[in-house]
Amino acid sequence: MKRKRTVTFVALLIVFSVGLLSFGGMNRPVSAQAESPYRELSLFTDVLSIIRQDYVEEVDMKALLYGGIKGMLAVLDPHSSFMPPDIYKEMQVETKGEFGGIGIEVSLRDGFLTVVTPIEDSPAFRAGVLPGDRIVAIDGKETNDLGMMDAVKILRGSPGTMVEIDVSRIGSVDRLSFSLRREIIKIESIKARLLEPGYALIRISAFQEQTDNDLKKALLKLHQENDAALKGLILDLRNNPGGLLDQAVKVSDLFLEQGLIVYTEGRSDQSDMKFTAHQTRTEPNYPIVVLINSGSASAAEIVAGALQDHQRAILLGTRSFGKGSVQTVVPLADGSALRLTTALYYTPSGRSIQAAGIEPDLLVRQIVAASEKREPVIREQDLEHHFKSDQIDRSDAVDEGERLRFTEQDQNDIQLMRALDLLKGWSIFNRLEKGAA
Repeated sequence: MKRKRTVTFVALLIVFSVGLLSFGGMNRPVSAQAESPYRELSLFTDVLSIIRQDYVEEVDMKALLYGGIKGMLAVLDPHSSFMPPDIYKEMQVETKGEFGGIGIEVSLRDGFLTVVTPIEDSPAFRAGVLPGDRIVAIDGKETNDLGMMDAVKILRGSPGTMVEIDVSRIGSVDRLSFSLRREIIKIESIKARLLEPGYALIRISAFQEQTDNDLKKALLKLHQENDAALKGLILDLRNNPGGLLDQAVKVSDLFLEQGLIVYTEGRSDQSDMKFTAHQTRTEPNYPIVVLINSGSASAAEIVAGALQDHQRAILLGTRSFGKGSVQTVVPLADGSALRLTTALYYTPSGRSIQAAGIEPDLLVRQIVAASEKREPVIREQDLEHHFKSDQIDRSDAVDEGERLRFTEQDQNDIQLMRALDLLKGWSIFNRLEKGAA
């Protein structure tokens, strides 16, 4: 009798909580149609009771309930999930920029566990894991029936321990295996430097709690390092898996004086939100080129879409990932949490990015040839005993010290070089227009 009373009590708790979520209160009349969820819940409680009474081994009640909750969320979209207390704690740590693992952002795409992007300077990044790789096995275990959060739990672990992943890659017949040593993954969300006098590069690798403050500091430093006003900025959002919505809004606000940045729409009134720009602390109106690719997702797409719609920047690269949904984390009483998709977000012009992604203004595919050796460019001025001329205009010349700012990786980065050329052309056309006036 004691066991039956326990089951009945738990069942009543479940029915009560689901009733509140479904109907928002107990004051409205209950129709025959509204009663159906209660009838369907009896099936759940019947199964729960049968398992507890007749299963060959005694099963922990919490394990059964967690399994039931995971099952419910598994039939929703790939970004909704249940986080047990340990996973929830790790997620909170991750948003602060540090966690233990191999350094990849994963998602379920077409039913496959798929790499959205490897995190820069992580074990996965250094080993050559690429966006779009499908993880088909972890430590020899197939991932067919493995949920996203379960996969994340397996992939993360103590620094120094090993994990092996097998991936399938478009264009490769055989599986590719990677044996990776876990590390403390420290995500430095902002990296900034001058490429040439007047032209700066800022790389945002993820949107974390301090991204906007770090970006302000980086911009201030760039302005101080540059002798005059910036002529142009390259904002690199490639392979940025996203992060916090409020940080995407604050980053966009730095480059926009006014107008809508992003808005969200969902089923509940609380899900409908609008975020607008403010004139305070807005950056000067220098030209901006934003780099995006298939690994640019979520918050990165918010920034790219806002700057594109306001014609504040030109987008260069390839189509972004297409994650246009908003997840709300709902903490639960036992330390676990629900990560639930509650809305879709839209760019200022009303575009939904979900599944479609952001199309760049200039399509430039990345073709990296690491083994390519470029022949040095030799000009007359490089020849020994050449005649010198006082008429050579060196106002735009880059001295040897400045050349060192370009690494071999920079020079092989076609998208980056095209972006820099675009900014320089922008500056030239501005000078021509002023001369014509």
